[in-house]
Amino acid sequence: MKSRAFQQVDVFTDTAFLGNPLAVVLDGTGLSDVQMQTFAAWTQLSETTFVLPPTPEGAAGGADYRVRIFTPGAELPFAGHPTLGTAHAWLKAGNTPRQPGVLMQECGVGLVTLKQLGERWAFAAPPLKRSDISVEDLSPVLAALGLDASEVIAAQNLNNGPHWLGLVVHDVDTVLALEPDHAALKKLGTKVGVAGKRQASATEAQHGLIRRANREARAFAPSTRTANDPTDLEVRAFAAPVGIAEDPVTGSLNASLAQWLMDDGHMPLTYSARQGTILGRAGQVFLSQDPQGQVWVGGDVVGCIQGSVSL
Repeated sequence: MKSRAFQQVDVFTDTAFLGNPLAVVLDGTGLSDVQMQTFAAWTQLSETTFVLPPTPEGAAGGADYRVRIFTPGAELPFAGHPTLGTAHAWLKAGNTPRQPGVLMQECGVGLVTLKQLGERWAFAAPPLKRSDISVEDLSPVLAALGLDASEVIAAQNLNNGPHWLGLVVHDVDTVLALEPDHAALKKLGTKVGVAGKRQASATEAQHGLIRRANREARAFAPSTRTANDPTDLEVRAFAAPVGIAEDPVTGSLNASLAQWLMDDGHMPLTYSARQGTILGRAGQVFLSQDPQGQVWVGGDVVGCIQGSVSL
């Protein structure tokens, strides 16, 4: 074991303790897969990252560093909040990118570009593979979520490294009222992201009223939790198959949702999403598509802990 530089940061928030925490081991050299996985499980954070020198192939492509990303239960080829959080920690540790205002990260999906947009960094959403989901495959997922098929506007299989089943429902209240059967989702092996627009159409609003009427036992309407919220979309991410019942704020999911929802006209080419409401967080993700069609995913990062860890 040796002492290694360590930071813990809060991602997708400008206020500490309201985003998604990330543990960053800034020197992962010499650690085995088992050691990395064991430490990630010990932190009990949704993700822990280990910074390494780029591979020869990565260096040839311009990578500033390589990162490996672990949940408590598995390694991920890519994830959004670890990408932004690791970049923040790497820069705070005194490192300098090859190109000012641009970072190149090497990870399981290859090279991911980050760029500085004002005071905020954003990463380029990796290429998305998406497909329709059959009624037979969707039905047990909806049952585990407690949703009726009539409450779903659209559904897609989304894969930008991690695989998510993406669902768009009629309104924010429907999103916030969900009480999933996490054991059932784990058994299905399905990670699910559910999104609802904050400004619903008249028809969508009517669906929300019906859902609230069906949940009169709740102490208050879920919408009161986000009164006057400036964001455009409410998102929740359920990831029981990788050991996380509900993730506070999820960059990879928001990236794939944005690519899908912008392409299909569900959302404009620039919008912001809120996530973590039910968990007492206030994560905010900034999504935009440039003229070349590239979707960028941005967010604030706050440092919380800096020191060393024996690994």
